[in-house]
Amino acid sequence: MTAPETLYGKTPEELDALCRDAGMPRFAARQIARWLYVRHVEDPLRMTDIAAAHRQRLAERFAPALRAPEHASVSADGTKKYLFRTLQGNFIESAYIPDGERATLCVSSQAGCRMGCRFCATGRQGLQQSLSAAEILNQIVSLPERDRLTNLVFMGMGEPLDNTDNVLRALEIITSEWGFGWSPTRITLSTAGVVPQLRRFLDSSKVHLAVSLHNPFPDERAEIMPVEKAWPIARVVDILREYDFTHQRRVSFEYIVMSGLNDSPRHIRELSRLLNGIKCRINLIRFHRIPGSPYFSPDDDAMIRFRDALTARGIQTTIRASRGEDIQAACGLLSTRMKNEPA
Repeated sequence: MTAPETLYGKTPEELDALCRDAGMPRFAARQIARWLYVRHVEDPLRMTDIAAAHRQRLAERFAPALRAPEHASVSADGTKKYLFRTLQGNFIESAYIPDGERATLCVSSQAGCRMGCRFCATGRQGLQQSLSAAEILNQIVSLPERDRLTNLVFMGMGEPLDNTDNVLRALEIITSEWGFGWSPTRITLSTAGVVPQLRRFLDSSKVHLAVSLHNPFPDERAEIMPVEKAWPIARVVDILREYDFTHQRRVSFEYIVMSGLNDSPRHIRELSRLLNGIKCRINLIRFHRIPGSPYFSPDDDAMIRFRDALTARGIQTTIRASRGEDIQAACGLLSTRMKNEPA
């Protein structure tokens, strides 16, 4: 099914072309952009500084894109998982994570995912659709806590660099003065390492990068992350060496620690060798169990020993606090359940 065309998600250049084709004055493109991305009003009939006849034609042509979440789960720690339904009827998840004065939203870029990581509930779904820029932005603007957000992470369902066009379009809208006006330093994008799109992302955007690493040995990584066979992590690291991460932009490596699988001294040594010379951070993540998974997380003492051993080798290493485990906040669990429920 082809998704209907929406006004929300268009850039000023596209709005300018639209206005020309519709016989509207060129300044109308700036007016529409302000309504869409500053006031978050997408109904053309409410854009009162545009001629009534033009408003009517826009309303007849474009479908609404913004939709409120259909379900919310609230954790004892304040984390909230929101379930959205896309225009094509698929389910996606966003996680709102408050932490003192900081409030982070974890957004999805796809419904499902085709990367097939063995430890990921989303990967079990396969890819249902890549989200449009409007569907990515909807997770932000339709959030009840929208005005409290301080940070944004593309770490939800899907591989962002498998949907590069729409992700970059969404990032442009979020970070442009004519758009949401966010600083790129408030945003992080996570990727498993889609090499053909990595340079394009790094050259087109200034947001932070997080690389899903999880094992430094190619054969072992390929067992849990099939992406390694197509785009080896060594190639990803080689590309990153060409860029400067010493100033405002940061690169980090995410490492889900799975007991007996990737937490040995030899893994520490190989991580140190692989990342040597790159100014970066490793974020250690406890594994959130998913149904039927053979993996489990080490205890807290083992996590701390692993962190301290990496730190002693000169790599800044942190342990990410687990949030929302009581509501299964790990990506893909809620949408998988909803997907499998009978209509």
